[in-house]
Amino acid sequence: MKVKITKPDSTVFEGDAKLIQLPGTGGLFEIMNNHAPIISSLGKGSLRIIDTDDHEHTFDIRGGVVKGQQNDILILVQ
Repeated sequence: MKVKITKPDSTVFEGDAKLIQLPGTGGLFEIMNNHAPIISSLGKGSLRIIDTDDHEHTFDIRGGVVKGQQNDILILVQ
């Protein structure tokens, strides 16, 4: 999956991932390759990405929105 995480003033992460774990407003959820189209609000917590080289990237966020379709994931965070 192509993943891009942006803040209002900068891009935080851009690259390929095989798993994304997100703090949704209703609880944690994961997005994997070929996930159904999704739009969801995000709450405060840790966003975790496992890239295609099995490296883990963790970002603390205060909230945001995720939009994904056809293995193209855009995450807007605060």
